[in-house]
Amino acid sequence: MVDTINKLTPSEQAAKAELDAKALLQKYDRESNFREQIGVWAWVVTFLGISLTVFHIYTGYYGTFPSQKQGAVHLGTALGLIFLLFPLKKGQQVFQKTVPWYDVLLAFLAMYVTYYKIINFDSLIQSITWGYDQYDTYLSVLGVLLLLEATRRTVGVPIVIVAAVMIGYALYGNYIPTATLSHQGYDFTDVTTRLWYRDSGVFGTPLQISAKYIYLFLFFGVILVNTRIGQFFNDLAFGLTGRFTGGTAKAAVVASALQGMVSGSSVGNTVASGSFTIPMMKNSGFKPEFAAGTEASASTGGQIMPPIMGAAAFIMMEYLGVSYAVIMAAAVIPATLYFLGIFIGTHFEAKRLGILGLPKSELPDIGQQMKQYGYMLLPLIVIITTVMIGYTPQRAVIYGIATAFLVSYVRKETRLGFKKFFYVLEQGARVALPVIAAVATAGIIAGVVSMTGLGAKFAASIIALSGGHLFLALFFTMIACLVLGMGLPTTANYVVTATIAAPALINGFDLTPLSVHMFVFYFGILADITPPVCLAAYAGAGIAQANPFKSGVTAVKLAIAAFIVPYIFVYSPILVMENVTALPLIGTIITAVLGMVAVSSSMIGFFIRYSRFYERILLFVAGIMLIIPDLLGAVIGIPLIALVWFLQKQRVDDSGAAVKDTAAV
Repeated sequence: MVDTINKLTPSEQAAKAELDAKALLQKYDRESNFREQIGVWAWVVTFLGISLTVFHIYTGYYGTFPSQKQGAVHLGTALGLIFLLFPLKKGQQVFQKTVPWYDVLLAFLAMYVTYYKIINFDSLIQSITWGYDQYDTYLSVLGVLLLLEATRRTVGVPIVIVAAVMIGYALYGNYIPTATLSHQGYDFTDVTTRLWYRDSGVFGTPLQISAKYIYLFLFFGVILVNTRIGQFFNDLAFGLTGRFTGGTAKAAVVASALQGMVSGSSVGNTVASGSFTIPMMKNSGFKPEFAAGTEASASTGGQIMPPIMGAAAFIMMEYLGVSYAVIMAAAVIPATLYFLGIFIGTHFEAKRLGILGLPKSELPDIGQQMKQYGYMLLPLIVIITTVMIGYTPQRAVIYGIATAFLVSYVRKETRLGFKKFFYVLEQGARVALPVIAAVATAGIIAGVVSMTGLGAKFAASIIALSGGHLFLALFFTMIACLVLGMGLPTTANYVVTATIAAPALINGFDLTPLSVHMFVFYFGILADITPPVCLAAYAGAGIAQANPFKSGVTAVKLAIAAFIVPYIFVYSPILVMENVTALPLIGTIITAVLGMVAVSSSMIGFFIRYSRFYERILLFVAGIMLIIPDLLGAVIGIPLIALVWFLQKQRVDDSGAAVKDTAAV
């Protein structure tokens, strides 16, 4: 098999790699299971996709319509596109040559029941007071059912089950015998019309934020992806880190962090960058599971890396009533610690295995890369600058989109020509479809929580279960986030936990809202690399031909900072830039970096030589103490690290396989 692949021409090898990547995406990323051959309906999809993107650009610049109208165009067009593009069953897209009649019917029916809100906007507003007629009720039921089916096709069954259970809870919660969970009960008409026509259901805050901000940021990412920025990030990462110990793995971390800011999809980023980085890591000597775990953990972290974070960050901004600049500032130190932990972990693994860097002659020249393609960073700089000086994220991303479009014309190979320009407009809609479906369905869950008072009941349950101990309450919340993340996309996971669990922690333990929301945000994202259901790790394992479960375990070990740091910034919010003064912040950063070195060394089992069991325990304890931002932690942690260093320095090589000390740092 290998000989056959080696006989292929470079163009044939590239085509094969592209097909393999597409197969992996279709296997692990439900968002990629769309029809590719739809005949004449391709023109309809193109028209709807381009129209939806142009609509968002127009309203982003000139101002959005009332939330119900903006949301109706946003969701209605997306539902139509979903039924035209995504088949009834997974796998049907392979042999279907056109769109079946029933999906065409569902597409136009979904658009009608949603656009109905625009056509009859004034009368529906009055119906909130006077009541909805029978036809309105029928349409609300139909709208909810079509949304759930569209979500099943694009996101998966688990989130639909959660939403269905919540609807059932709203209808029959009065029959629950326990006072903790029971409520007065609502009739069928009341539930469906509230969820479909009010601002606290399908068209609630999550969908409103998607219609105002998220869509535009996703489109911005599409433009960048189609202007060679991914290759530029790879070249830049390898030029910066490739010559050091374990350079291929370190370059994969840097490249995935950069690309993750743009793509927003853990699985998509793993496949896109992993198709290039994972084979290089394997060729340099890393085990397949380690290569897959490194790529998966780094790709997943892109959603917590400013300036462009995961879609949930924009919903967090609205929930907390703060500017996006505050969210970015809060994420800087935790995200840096996350990637630093992975980076250090790859260093210690490379030292353990004796893997050196690549020759300088094989690496891209940084100066040349910056000279040729450095201008491609300008759109990101524009977004950061405009947000920091006080512009809304909506206006900032409009300026970023305009800048990205203009800089694409600097070089021929990045230029968005006439045909590619319309392709990018359509792709902007396609990329957004799963997110729109997910946040709309999450709105159902949030709406039921608001309607029934489940949030307060859940808060009382968490406090009772934890016995009033904050650590236990945080631990139970973490488990809930990870379990929900097995079936819910990160954005929907955040909406659910921010609606139910966050108030329990904020009100029950008097915690700062920003630190709590960042806590649930982080653990919702980490579900993508946490076994047993760790889709990003599975995708990486598919490229590396590795054991998926072991790849997931490796990803968790490398991303251990993300499992520790959220606890720390809840206890001491200075890590999320709350109550900050310069000197304590500098001290916190220094000790946290030392802590990450110790924790990563403990996870890998190597410091300056192979670590014995008790040394790994000492390093882990030292790391935790140093990450905790107080003087006592530093007083305990630094001497422990020094002790392990002294013990290993004095010890004669007892493994017979210690790596050479001459390896580059």
